[in-house]
Amino acid sequence: MVQRTTTAEVMCMDLSPKKPVKAYGSDGGSYYDWSPADLPMLGAASIGAAKLHLSAGGLALPSYSDSAKVAYVLQGAGACGLVLPEAAKEKVIPVKEGDALALPFGAVTWWHNTEGSTAELVVLFLGDTSKGHTPGRFTNFQLTGASGIFTGFSTEFVARAWDLDQNAAAKIVSTQPGSGVVKIAAGHRMPEPRAEDREGVVLNCLEAPLDVDIPGGGCVVVLNTANLPLVKEVGLGADLVRIGGRSMCSPGFSCDSAYQVTYIVRGGGRVQAVGIDGTRVLETRAEAGCLFIVPRFFVVSKIADDTGMEWFSIITTPNPIFSHLAGRTSVWKAISPAVLESAFNTSPEMEKLFRSKRLDSEIFFAPS
Repeated sequence: MVQRTTTAEVMCMDLSPKKPVKAYGSDGGSYYDWSPADLPMLGAASIGAAKLHLSAGGLALPSYSDSAKVAYVLQGAGACGLVLPEAAKEKVIPVKEGDALALPFGAVTWWHNTEGSTAELVVLFLGDTSKGHTPGRFTNFQLTGASGIFTGFSTEFVARAWDLDQNAAAKIVSTQPGSGVVKIAAGHRMPEPRAEDREGVVLNCLEAPLDVDIPGGGCVVVLNTANLPLVKEVGLGADLVRIGGRSMCSPGFSCDSAYQVTYIVRGGGRVQAVGIDGTRVLETRAEAGCLFIVPRFFVVSKIADDTGMEWFSIITTPNPIFSHLAGRTSVWKAISPAVLESAFNTSPEMEKLFRSKRLDSEIFFAPS
């Protein structure tokens, strides 16, 4: 039975941004994740978060997870091998910075950074762990390596499954001593990525048409079922947001009971969130590499430092809906003047001043 987190528990949680901790690695790279012990909202929201860093020649061995995910390429270029459930053929997808991939339940993946690469391949994973073994944390099942699935079966079972003699079965299971991430041998040829395998699986958020573009303020690309159909199977939406130096993102909230999980890609800035009874539950500075989660219906706003701020978020619904409390589309603009006067207990003149502001601004406000 799943135990729900109470409102009082959420209000008392530490919501401050956190960086991940290394879980395992080798000379081929490392896998990092965020733990619900360090970031309690992960468990409350049943969200998992992890990062993969692959050095030149690094290979993340084939695996599947207990959770549906969105993968976002933070840095570098390489290849992702993808076998979707019941697919007869593997996709070998060329990936690069800005690519977002929807990975449904049962998908088997491997990731590779080319041998001659001059940069790490860094991939962020955010996903829904509500059906997983540990709420708030991904459980990955390795198909090969020292902790691979078949190391747990007896030689007899492995031999019968693959129609091998027992000596060959024992050898093939035990030959790879690495676990999770390895470095491939120099000169070993990996399969060539195919551009056509990107179709319907990948959206590059740095090249996609902008859903919102405010000159001097910021821009947004939204990942949803319209531009990446696999999002429906994953059950998560996502967006990439970039705001300029000292720009502000309007205070807003998810109005469809969704959690918003935010990873700071570049830059940094101030973040405030307000919860029940007007209580400010978060007042902090977020910087690149940090992750934080805003509880459902809580209002959040961000102001960038001088260098600007970029973040990638997942939202726990494939087609998220947000309400904003400032700007041209603010809910205040739709409320009758007489109601606002009474609600704020203010004069008609002050109400008119309030309503006259931000008539052209959308959700991002450039510095004045």
